[in-house]
Amino acid sequence: MKSLVSIYKSPKRNEMYLYVTKGASLEQIIPEPLLKAFGKPAHVFDLLLTPTKKLARVETASVLEGLTSNGYYLQMPPSDSQGQEDDYTIRLPDEFLSFNDPI
Repeated sequence: MKSLVSIYKSPKRNEMYLYVTKGASLEQIIPEPLLKAFGKPAHVFDLLLTPTKKLARVETASVLEGLTSNGYYLQMPPSDSQGQEDDYTIRLPDEFLSFNDPI
């Protein structure tokens, strides 16, 4: 299966990308909460995806499956991106992680 896709990057999160079929309307395909969290998509480039095409951080088969089932594919940034944590993540000291564990 081949697919001509447009790739958009998020202005809010470094290394977060949306893959959609070229020419698709983002407002009609992407759920409103996701679009709001993603920010105003900035077009990066268009690409012909084939099952043998290698992508840097995601499996091509996953992208093609997402396009088929959802109409889009969201590529999340790597979890250790620049050592920064998301603003909703809280790091607890180790002693709190086992505070209520039975002895």
